[in-house]
Amino acid sequence: MKNYEEVVGIDVSKNTIDAHCYKSSTHRKFINDVAGYRQLIKWVLKESKGLSVFYCFENTGYYSLKLALYLSSKDIVYVEESPLKIKRSSGIVKEKTDALDASLIARYAWLYREELKPISVKSMSHLELGRLLALRDQLVRNNAGLKGTLKEIKGLLSSPTTDFGCISLKRSIDYLSKQVRAIEERIKEILSADVSMKKNYELLSSLKGVGLVVAYQLIYHTGNFTRFDNWRSFSSYCGIAPFEHSSGTSIHRRKQCHY
Repeated sequence: MKNYEEVVGIDVSKNTIDAHCYKSSTHRKFINDVAGYRQLIKWVLKESKGLSVFYCFENTGYYSLKLALYLSSKDIVYVEESPLKIKRSSGIVKEKTDALDASLIARYAWLYREELKPISVKSMSHLELGRLLALRDQLVRNNAGLKGTLKEIKGLLSSPTTDFGCISLKRSIDYLSKQVRAIEERIKEILSADVSMKKNYELLSSLKGVGLVVAYQLIYHTGNFTRFDNWRSFSSYCGIAPFEHSSGTSIHRRKQCHY
């Protein structure tokens, strides 16, 4: 990204996006929808005055996905960065507003433009896989809560099999379990339709201790093992790589993993 002459930092929220042009130090707020994105592009063209521009914003899940899909459809170069990286690079910031966040994102992108790489939207199957995994996790947590409640109620009753509350909870638990199984079947269909993902799933599931969910999560979070260049980067991402902690002659702690 070092050849670009201007950067636009964008702070994405549920209903609005705040954009900040770094060189011109101008700011404007837009609606977080397609109409707002069109206005954003027109405004940036006016403010940049012919300079080559790239966009940078934080990965905020569904809120930023709409913007990423739009920019990708228009072949506009953008970078989607981790919020933690931007926060740590900003130093101590006492004030917090959407406009300030947009300016900090623009500053980060400009300072680190030589290290940043353009992002492309994942395939539709990969995006659906992520949504299904997130939904499955939520349903499993909800089901675990219902099972805990059912267990507590059963301990207070002499005949829980005839209690209306227990019956209702049991039905809810059975329904959620059915939905979880349906989601898992859909995930299997997605993996089976992609030759590369299917092959990696078979390799992962052949490993001892790697089950269905772990294999799915690894394939999704590693971008089907295309996100990392080597095993060292992957182990560091997983939090199993030991790092040295020493300073001078007095501090020499044993190597620790960071989760």
